[in-house]
Amino acid sequence: MKHPYLAKLLFLLLFICAGFTGAFAQTGSVSGRVLDEQSQGLPGVTVLIEGTSLGNSTNADGTFSIQNVPAGQQTLVVSFIGYTTKRLPVAVTAGQNTEVNATLGENTTLLNEAVVVGYGTQRRQDVTGSVATVDSKDFVQGQITNPEQLINGKVAGVQITSGGGAPGSATSIRIRGGASLNATNEPLIIIDGVPIDGNSISGAASPLSTINPNDIETYTVLKDASATAIYGSRASNGVIIITTKKGLQGEKLAVAFSSQFSIAKKYNEVDVLSADQFRAVVDQRGNEAQKAQVGAASTNWQDVIFQTASTTDNNISLTGALGKLPFRVSAGYLNQDGILRTSNLERFTGSISLTPVLLKDNLRLTLNAKGSRANSFFADEGAIGAAINFDPTKPVTGDNFGGYYEWTQANGNPLALATRNPLGLLELRRDEATVDRFIGNVQFDYRLPFLTDLRAVLNLGTDRSSSVGTRFVPAIAARSFTRGGENNQYAQDRYNKLLDFYLNYVKSIGGSRLDLTGGYSYQDFIREEPRFDDLREDRTVFSPAAFPFPFKTQNTLVSFFGRAVYNLKDRYTATATLRSDGTSRFAPGKQFGYFPAVGLAWSIKDETFLKGVDKITQLKLRAGYGITGQQDLETAVGNYPFLARYTVGDLNTQYQFGYNADGTPRYISTQRPEGYNKDLKWEETTTYNAGLDYGILDDRISGSIDVYKRETKDLLAVVALPAGSNLINEFARNIGTLENRGIEVALNVVPVRSENFNWSVNFNAAYNDNEITSLSDVTDPNFTGYLVGDISGGTGNRIQINSVGYPANSFYVYKQVYGPEGNPLEGVYADLNGDGQVTELDKYRYKSSNPKTTLGLSSNVSYQKFNLSFTMRSYLDNYVYNNVYADRGTYRGLFDPNNFLGNVSTNALETNFANNQFFSDYYVENASFVRMDNITVGYNGGQLFNEKLNFGLTFAVQNVFVISDYRGLDPEIFSGIDRNFYPRPRTFTVGLNLGF
Repeated sequence: MKHPYLAKLLFLLLFICAGFTGAFAQTGSVSGRVLDEQSQGLPGVTVLIEGTSLGNSTNADGTFSIQNVPAGQQTLVVSFIGYTTKRLPVAVTAGQNTEVNATLGENTTLLNEAVVVGYGTQRRQDVTGSVATVDSKDFVQGQITNPEQLINGKVAGVQITSGGGAPGSATSIRIRGGASLNATNEPLIIIDGVPIDGNSISGAASPLSTINPNDIETYTVLKDASATAIYGSRASNGVIIITTKKGLQGEKLAVAFSSQFSIAKKYNEVDVLSADQFRAVVDQRGNEAQKAQVGAASTNWQDVIFQTASTTDNNISLTGALGKLPFRVSAGYLNQDGILRTSNLERFTGSISLTPVLLKDNLRLTLNAKGSRANSFFADEGAIGAAINFDPTKPVTGDNFGGYYEWTQANGNPLALATRNPLGLLELRRDEATVDRFIGNVQFDYRLPFLTDLRAVLNLGTDRSSSVGTRFVPAIAARSFTRGGENNQYAQDRYNKLLDFYLNYVKSIGGSRLDLTGGYSYQDFIREEPRFDDLREDRTVFSPAAFPFPFKTQNTLVSFFGRAVYNLKDRYTATATLRSDGTSRFAPGKQFGYFPAVGLAWSIKDETFLKGVDKITQLKLRAGYGITGQQDLETAVGNYPFLARYTVGDLNTQYQFGYNADGTPRYISTQRPEGYNKDLKWEETTTYNAGLDYGILDDRISGSIDVYKRETKDLLAVVALPAGSNLINEFARNIGTLENRGIEVALNVVPVRSENFNWSVNFNAAYNDNEITSLSDVTDPNFTGYLVGDISGGTGNRIQINSVGYPANSFYVYKQVYGPEGNPLEGVYADLNGDGQVTELDKYRYKSSNPKTTLGLSSNVSYQKFNLSFTMRSYLDNYVYNNVYADRGTYRGLFDPNNFLGNVSTNALETNFANNQFFSDYYVENASFVRMDNITVGYNGGQLFNEKLNFGLTFAVQNVFVISDYRGLDPEIFSGIDRNFYPRPRTFTVGLNLGF
């Protein structure tokens, strides 16, 4: 039997084979390398021959090769998320290879196409809240010790203020102002899915000072309730999500090494009388006995206690993939001296990240582990005030008290109330601590095979810290001469345990997309402190029986949460979120709070009337509403503010009751009652937000504009009780309402984008108005407000107040009256209430330490292998109480009634005040400033040794200059009260970067 169809099939196969043979004879290949703006190879870039299915992805070093490309003129399409797509003409010659290299410039809008949000990621077009992301390419450069410094000045509405220039100094972060009074105003910080404990452990200046900034890849800041409500009770002050660097699937092994060396110097000092000025004033105003106390030395005590300090910072990382196991391993070592003598931070860090994909790509496993050890040596910052106060005519050294000059009595003992030798305060004290910390988690992300649109995610994590410390002062030191020295030890453990489980379902049907998330979260926070014997220099040892109670406290959060995101035609998006939080800090019946939020977004750009407008690349309108909560009062009242309880007293509150069996004195500790409030409940913040995201000219100009209003009710605060009403002076209450209103603007401009020359500029501005709108528990119509803000000078003086109708922590002062020549008149204040006399009733609320406007400006210019970048910040309408002038700006400070001389500020020569005028508004100064934070010059040397080594060099200057009318040491004082401030140094850094 014949098979005509088989003959035809054989003929067709022969024809196809002949066609392929001819095609092979008429094809060539295209290869090359794709680089970023810093001339580094870009892995994973898609490279296609336009109009065909021929293409490839670049290797780890950015190289690619495409075979069997038809001869003739072709177009090569090079694309990568976050970068502008390039189309390059290619002339392909049959039988030959054509080499094409490309450099891609960043597209700032698409860089974060997948946006990190609470419990997962979202497509940027689905985001309805106010979210800002800063990538590692845009981080602040130079000597960065604390990771939050990486984004200082980079995000609109985010105020980051260090506590001073000490190594690892604590930093205050405010997102859209403070939402509370005494409860924490710090944002929730999440590192790789683990919410960290925001309370610093004993022995560490900052909870973030143990984290290595070199390991961080991105910061995502969630600002409004639509973005933050998924975190409910901990999100009133915003959320910062930190993502660390990871390995990539298929990535070749790469080794990166960086080394920095920095020199830091004091560039400013408090203006006090020089030795010669001091002698002249004492000669003019002192009596004979006081004149006789003047010495012959000329000592600048601020020069004595400060030094030129150095820092070394070395980091190494290995990134790659072993088969299907992507990994990154890193180690770092930092050793930073402070400019105040004896201050130092030594930090060892290590991290490992594993991100395999298993079970036929259905299970994504993420394991993160970060460990650190920080050895801190804390200088006595009281030496800063002592250096301002100490007599400049006295020498540094002396015959007694460890070799330091001190004021003495007739019997040779230290004068009890005299200022101590500033250098002796530093060098005759050893205050050191070691803090070990581990942050780790393992996350299982499983896509169900029978329902591929559904994922189950289990996240198990922990944040554990342990510290031990000693504060030792020898008996020869004047400060503790009568006490026989000091030897105080302390230890603390902090740890939290986290369990998150949630389901995520994503389904696209036609022009609709549904993203559903629902889950459960449990987190424990535990703090423990053992008791230590107090071993005094005179060898008096208190028995351990006197301290039978080690300390332990715990609080727990139990949460249920859900989120639904619906997108229609990639134009209209709605988000609804609900979280229920239960806290152990409140009494039964008040433990649970419910925090809803809704958000809407309209992608105007995708409407038909704008489809053909190529100059507009994005235009999206957002609106959101939501409620978040607050319950963190640990630092003020502990974890059990609703329970009646007693606290065991310390060594100073022990009483002797008889004797032990061995004849030694028997000491018993007292117990004191603590304030409690069983009616305490959740503080709630309601946020309204409207925003516009825009991009034009291929996103050469892009950014966002947001307006918001935040109303906080049932404010948690620790406030004073009326005298005689209780044994307790203060306790926690829900006292009123607070409001923040503001506007934020972010602008990104790329004036130049080319293969060899690129220039980008980022500008952000934010305005925030803060006001206490009610104090609901107050019935006295004459109540002025709650006094806060302790100052140096006098006893129990406070300079700030919280009152209805004014910003939180407003200054509460007298209105100074000035003479005809413009000089303040001592003790003369305005009679504001017109009753004919000046009393406490004539004080008024004057300005606030909170800046109304914050500005940030940064720029990055690269030309071939060179780049130049800077970051600048400005705060406007922030005021500072110059406590240094108020305390040391009068002639009274020269002649202490306890028979010693002290130095004063040159401000005394300007005012001629004989006595302190602590509550004069003369000392409340406008501290608006412009600060050039950083200037960095870099050179990318490219590849050496057959492309096996990349190297780069950097030079950076930090704290370059400050422009301000403030007369004190530094205008950037977070509390608004300038006293004993550890100055921020000017730092010069050289760095070397190597890649293998």
